[in-house]
Amino acid sequence: MTDPGTRVLRLSAGPDVTGEYEEKRSRFLAVLRRCDDEEGARALVADLRRAHPAARHHCSAFLVDVPGASRIERSNDDGEPSGTAGTPMVEVLRGSGLTGVSAVVVRWFGGTKLGTGGLVRAYGSAVSAAVDEAWRAGRVVEVTRTPAWRAEVDHTLAGGLEGAVRAAGAQLLGVDYGRRVALTVAGDIEQLGPILAARSSGGVEWRAAGVATTENAARRRDMES
Repeated sequence: MTDPGTRVLRLSAGPDVTGEYEEKRSRFLAVLRRCDDEEGARALVADLRRAHPAARHHCSAFLVDVPGASRIERSNDDGEPSGTAGTPMVEVLRGSGLTGVSAVVVRWFGGTKLGTGGLVRAYGSAVSAAVDEAWRAGRVVEVTRTPAWRAEVDHTLAGGLEGAVRAAGAQLLGVDYGRRVALTVAGDIEQLGPILAARSSGGVEWRAAGVATTENAARRRDMES
């Protein structure tokens, strides 16, 4: 995943998403799956080889973000002419804005060769159909990673601090009551710091508490009017 404070598009958790394309009796079945790492991305290829052993090709592409490193992008033509399958597939994934996603296109040969241009069009179109289906089915979410913070305050301050945090637009992740009250929130420390300082007379500070991840339904910007 990318650094805190960024937003990315992903498939929501759930079953695989599919799309199909057919040309000259060759059938192309595209399958999209959410994945968090390279191992998970490659698992889709193995699953579809088992599910469709009679198909001639199982071409693949995936995009996976790695914390603190560059995004991993891989593709495989699986016996098709070089650059005619995996490359157009990964280009469609890039253009979709999705990450943490694996795509496999299963091809059943229809008896007529499509040529390099036809193959590029077919593999790209199959993945595009699956991406369109993901949007149509409401399976695309916007994932936001926000720094989380924790502070312990007296009971007399907790209620007012909680209200001020919410009013500032921060997310309240948890409130634990004990001898003191521990609040865990997610938001911009530049906003949260002065709120806590004012209510505690500078006697309490926020401490880093990891990262909060939220997922919300995404809107397809290229289809908005």
